[in-house]
Amino acid sequence: MQMIKEAEERMKAVVDFFEEELKNIRTGRANPGMVDNLKVEVYGTQMRVLDIATVSVPEPMQLLIAPFDAQNAALIGKAIEKANIGIMPIVEGNIVRLNIPPMDKEMREKMTRQVGEMAEQTKVKIRQARKEANDGIKADKENSEDDRKHKEKEVQELTDKFCKIADDQAHKKENEISTI
Repeated sequence: MQMIKEAEERMKAVVDFFEEELKNIRTGRANPGMVDNLKVEVYGTQMRVLDIATVSVPEPMQLLIAPFDAQNAALIGKAIEKANIGIMPIVEGNIVRLNIPPMDKEMREKMTRQVGEMAEQTKVKIRQARKEANDGIKADKENSEDDRKHKEKEVQELTDKFCKIADDQAHKKENEISTI
């Protein structure tokens, strides 16, 4: 049972990572997740925007970043420019404003393809966890043939469950991209 639990934990971690990565995909609508992992050089170290500022969505096509220390606004603006996310920051005193440009058809298709590729990579990692669990089950000589088949079936059910979660997340993101 330990191998099954470990496989489930690995599969869940893969799906959680995928969900976090999806936040970085542009949808044409402002989303604070777009800058979640953006690093800014402040106080002599690299810090995430979330650690040094609040990010809000005052309008559907705009992000507002308000640093806790007003002096960091210009540094955040420069970090956004350097990150090359396709959005020019507007530094207004102690805040940074990001106007999200509308996406054209070509950009939507590109983002949708990217989501699909990420979903497939996620499912490959889930299947890898399944393979490793099944190899561990087969290597355990204490398992009878029936126990082995039962455990492999459990691992396959977990695989199906997490692949479906990844597909659902991908479809949700694809719908967000295409409905703006």
